[in-house]
Amino acid sequence: MTITINGAAHAGTPRAGQCLRTYLREAGWFGVKKGCDAGDCGACTVHLDGEPVHSCLVPAFRADGRSVTTIEGLAGPCRPDDSEPTAFHPMQQAFLGAQGFQCGFCTPGMIMTAACLDQGQKRDLGTALKGNLCRCTGYRAVREAIAGSAPSVESGGCGDPIGRNLAAPAAALVVSGRVPFTLDAPLGDTLHLKILRSPHAHARIVAIDAAAARAVPGVVTVLTHADSPPRRFSTARHEDPRDDASDTRVLDPILRFVGQRVAAVVAETEAAAEAGCRALRVTYEIRPALLDPDRALDPDAPRVHDPGNCPGEDAPPLERHPNLAGEVHGAVGDVEAGLAEADFVYAGTFRSQRVQHAAMETHGCIGWRAEDGRLTLRTSTQVPFLTRDALADLFGLEKDAVRVVCARVGGGFGGKQEMLTEDLVALAVLHTGRPVRWELTRREQFVGTTTRHPMRVDVKVGARRDGTLTALSLDVLSDTGAYGNHAGGVIHHACHEVLAAYVCPNKRVDGHAVYTHTLPAGAFRGYGLSQTIFALESALDEVARELGLDPFALRRHNAVKPGDAMVSNSLEPHDVVFGSYGLDQCLTLVEEALRADPGPEPEPGWRAGTGMAMAMIDTIPPRGHHADARVSLEPDGFYTVRVGTAEFGNGTSTVHRQIAAAALNAAPERVRIAGADTDGVSHDTGAYGSTGTVVAGLATLRGAEALVARIRARAAEIANAAPDSCRLAGDVVETPAGPVALAAIGPLDASGRADGSPRSVAFNVHAFRVAVEPVSGSVRILRSVHAADAGRVVNPMQCRGQVEGGVAQAIGAALYEDIQVAADGSLVTQTFRDYHIPACADVPDTEVLFADTHDSVGPLGAKSMSESPFNPVAAALGNAIRDATGARLTATPFAPDRIYQAVAAGRTGIS
Repeated sequence: MTITINGAAHAGTPRAGQCLRTYLREAGWFGVKKGCDAGDCGACTVHLDGEPVHSCLVPAFRADGRSVTTIEGLAGPCRPDDSEPTAFHPMQQAFLGAQGFQCGFCTPGMIMTAACLDQGQKRDLGTALKGNLCRCTGYRAVREAIAGSAPSVESGGCGDPIGRNLAAPAAALVVSGRVPFTLDAPLGDTLHLKILRSPHAHARIVAIDAAAARAVPGVVTVLTHADSPPRRFSTARHEDPRDDASDTRVLDPILRFVGQRVAAVVAETEAAAEAGCRALRVTYEIRPALLDPDRALDPDAPRVHDPGNCPGEDAPPLERHPNLAGEVHGAVGDVEAGLAEADFVYAGTFRSQRVQHAAMETHGCIGWRAEDGRLTLRTSTQVPFLTRDALADLFGLEKDAVRVVCARVGGGFGGKQEMLTEDLVALAVLHTGRPVRWELTRREQFVGTTTRHPMRVDVKVGARRDGTLTALSLDVLSDTGAYGNHAGGVIHHACHEVLAAYVCPNKRVDGHAVYTHTLPAGAFRGYGLSQTIFALESALDEVARELGLDPFALRRHNAVKPGDAMVSNSLEPHDVVFGSYGLDQCLTLVEEALRADPGPEPEPGWRAGTGMAMAMIDTIPPRGHHADARVSLEPDGFYTVRVGTAEFGNGTSTVHRQIAAAALNAAPERVRIAGADTDGVSHDTGAYGSTGTVVAGLATLRGAEALVARIRARAAEIANAAPDSCRLAGDVVETPAGPVALAAIGPLDASGRADGSPRSVAFNVHAFRVAVEPVSGSVRILRSVHAADAGRVVNPMQCRGQVEGGVAQAIGAALYEDIQVAADGSLVTQTFRDYHIPACADVPDTEVLFADTHDSVGPLGAKSMSESPFNPVAAALGNAIRDATGARLTATPFAPDRIYQAVAAGRTGIS
């Protein structure tokens, strides 16, 4: 067939059943993204004869004789190999000015849809954008870009870059579809990997007959547990590998959840690999499955990890009961005495469900042998260095024999703090000697990756009549699923800051993370805190109601303050300090904003209510977090900052650029960012736990300051002057003998390193005013206000977007997102159509307010603000629903049927 693509004729023959999306990508138009393959997300939107279509739903042959425009050609004719945009369509320009993106994976499709909207459609963007999903932004910046009402980013130039709304370094490439993501690369002779997944929650592989699979034309090899390295590891990535249980193999003869890898087929095409998987014949010995976490520690419960499962192999490190993956216990004071002296005691049980990260870019990886023989992987990860180290250890290689690189990553939220694809791709590369590519489908993303840990939290709170807390007690049960990745870290984090945020003489925590034969849980935004904060902040709301106290006043009365010891469940010394304190400001900012503008009145028949909650978070994970940076003065007088941090919508590339520019006294546009390559710097623990700004940013600052010293020394030599008399000013160094051009000084470079100690704290306060219709259980958000203590805000526009994105994701988790598990352990939820992540119509604008603080720990006074906005949202929303209806919902999501049942029954609680 012949079609016109972005102004040029293109001839080709599509494969049988091929969709237009894959056809365009194979032709080199990588701005057409894959997010769902079902027409649900809109990431693949293109114009077909001027009309926007989801190209994953259009058979490629239907484009014969027609004109196709992708994001690259929206502003005019272009070629696939054009690396830079030469012009911008007005809608691209609007998104550029509003910075209407974060990770940017959904942005091409969003712009392609928006570019076709008429004025009437723009007045109802909830309907107009119902086919385009974004997981990062919260949609406010998208709406403002389309409406043309956004404040535009500032130009760079001279002046202090800190505190300015500067554009992301890759902004022009993002809005033009030219920024490369993980799998945006030509196929060449790359092999394709597909896997057969377990249909059983618990089984042993008796035999695999791969003869028919190997006979499929195009199949190169079949990999089974017999080919797997015997070494166990954890998919979780932390600086210290001992933080996570080594209970996983690349391919395991024991299957512990529905969806686990059984075998891999590597073939010349995806179709051949899929056919090979269908041809595999597996004999299973089905075993009893444990699906209920409440039964996990029973003496007769089926064992998820049993040393007898794999004779001759070392058992994974388990404590006490074999199904116990992690635990935390601690107490200060006497909780029973504190409850006895209280004038009011509240006790309740709260439950949080499984939630999917739903990053628009699924997990994917390409691996190959470089010319020097090194195993090289390009992968969608938040932790390239830790992945390199794990692969080297797993396959018995030296670290310098493995290289891991990242392009731009299409969202993470903790889900890519795991090694979920790289190990199997590496195994395939080592077996075949050829490049191998593996891209998870959206279904695989649901059934074969990780979720947030579902938790049951029993909470008790005692208080005197004036609101003074006398006792706080938490009993937490966390379901880690089939494997212990992040089990220990999440249960410890869940039980820490939630109590340390309040001063109380008597505290107790008992936490257990248990194995079950279900989909593994892992790292997720907030890392366990959102679940326990939901419980405690809901309980405190009940205390305030019973005692007739204002909820803001109750928090002010009991919240930790500078000078107070931050105590959770132990009096042991720790490394967390008040680098700055903005909780008092956050409480006041939210309270005054609600008072000044409570939002619209509800419609007749709807009940209005207001609720709030607060949260505290440590800005760096414990037990080690390190980052190196290298800052170079190039021969052309520009700077290059090399960092190990991946950019996945967290905004670190923008922050690093502004921090470096501030130290170098340079215009930000003179600073280039090169990130996420294990060859680029010595080490970087990774962008998780709110460290992209705090740790890696501090490394960048120190590297830039070291380079300044070298530049001044070199300029002093040239000018025969003292270094102290030389000063960087733009593209020159001013000396007593006159200016010296930077181009005459370079090249030079310097390194900086930062370690994650001591650790500061950040605070967030959220409040909602909602309307609830009792007869249907429907909830409408009338007002949403969030105050954040982010230290000195490096880029207010970007930081506001981080807060909005966290709030939007948390609203989804609080109201409707829910991974449903069937009675046999399989997932009912396997597509976006079945899993409701917030669309444009679902998310209200949130007023974001920043406390005025300056942190002593973070770079130039900055603190983290990427994951923490998620944490107080469910509790604030539950408290608002309670205020509106009188019903206390103790389980998320707050689905309409649950609200209806609670209101109809007149209950103060429902689980």
